[in-house]
Amino acid sequence: MDYNNSNTTIAAIATPEGVGAVGLIRLSGPEAINIADRIFKGKKLSQQKSHSAHLGKILDEQSNTLDEVLATVFVGPHSYTGEHVVEFSCHGSSYLLKEILELLLRQGAVMAKPGEFTQRAFLNGKLDLSQAEAVADLIASESQAAHRLAMSQLKGGIKNEIGELRSQLLNFASLIELELDFAEEDVEFADRTQFKKLLHAALDKIDTLNQSFVLGNAVKNGISTVIAGRPNAGKSTLLNALLEEERAIVSDIAGTTRDTIEEKMNINGVLFRFIDTAGIREAQDQIEAMGVQRTMEKIDESTVLIYVFDVVKTSKEEMWQEVHSLLRPDQKLLVVANKMDLNPYIDYEHFIHNEIHKENIIACSAKNLMNIPYLKEKLYELAIGDQKIQNNSIAINARHRQALEAAAINLKEVLAGLDSHLETDLLAQSIRQALYHLAEISGQISNDEILGNIFGKFCIGK
Repeated sequence: MDYNNSNTTIAAIATPEGVGAVGLIRLSGPEAINIADRIFKGKKLSQQKSHSAHLGKILDEQSNTLDEVLATVFVGPHSYTGEHVVEFSCHGSSYLLKEILELLLRQGAVMAKPGEFTQRAFLNGKLDLSQAEAVADLIASESQAAHRLAMSQLKGGIKNEIGELRSQLLNFASLIELELDFAEEDVEFADRTQFKKLLHAALDKIDTLNQSFVLGNAVKNGISTVIAGRPNAGKSTLLNALLEEERAIVSDIAGTTRDTIEEKMNINGVLFRFIDTAGIREAQDQIEAMGVQRTMEKIDESTVLIYVFDVVKTSKEEMWQEVHSLLRPDQKLLVVANKMDLNPYIDYEHFIHNEIHKENIIACSAKNLMNIPYLKEKLYELAIGDQKIQNNSIAINARHRQALEAAAINLKEVLAGLDSHLETDLLAQSIRQALYHLAEISGQISNDEILGNIFGKFCIGK
């Protein structure tokens, strides 16, 4: 997908499909103001100051009035894209918006591709690539935490972290490169001891960012939380209790849930994606077997496993065995000792064993909403821990993580080379590669394929 023709003036509807009070049409490019002037009856926009709004009418080629609108003018380079931009705030009729857009296209504008406005902002130096990606994350954010992370990146969170790291490495790299120019004189301009300290600090920073990706990605996409256990353990009742609505069918008949049920819920500003699953047992028919198989797949993909068991009918040995068979490496576990209302005298702490710690067992009666608020708090604590979501050094993009991992490999090569007194030219090569991968994050080094992949996922109009 070619996004590189910045000589054109692009136009698009910037509000979603459907009827609303207001709809927005955006123009950007060298002829944006002139094209807008051809259809706008009111003040001449080309004579107005930047960042000014003007009431007027949109007229078609036959001077018919299509709408009364508010035209906002942004004179480049002082705009989102760095180009001349005009935005028409129209009435929100989808028919009307399409008519005005078609009129602009007939006047010389071309239809914007997905993400092309933000693409131009990147190409014109208004945003780096990590900030441009944060725009998409901001639009897609479904929770306070996801919004906070996206805003942090948009303000330059990871850009600043990587920029500082790359600047320090670049200083030493230039000294190493200088040594190559004086190779015959056998001189060292770069202090090897200081260089090692910097490399270790850089690797620590990269490791911290890589570790933060697990949290950042979970917050960005919602924390996948599977509710699993035997049939009739109360999984669907628990889901309804968490959601505070009758979302799943509840019955005393074992095996009521034959497929997965997925619902979202916001806990303390963090989005959780709850998945109620078919009960785990030897299937009675082919459909139930498919449900159990899907349950196992969802467990494999989840960040948090809520294992629910009936305290009346389940022995501790059976519970231990099932938890051990279901729990995956690096997966967070909460065990819900359900139906405590039927057996209030049982000591649920007797179920502690290996993976099952005291703080992760919750006595519960989903039917009577016993301990549901506490369960929500435990879920938040388990998923987020003591990490600060407003921390601007949280990585939320898989592309960033791949670049950081590649840079780390190169920096480790440099460290090993210093220890083995490797030739300076080979050290320089590994340093160049590390700098290259760090530059990929901000977009200082990029290619059309990467840009097309990133901006092609944006909505049209942004």
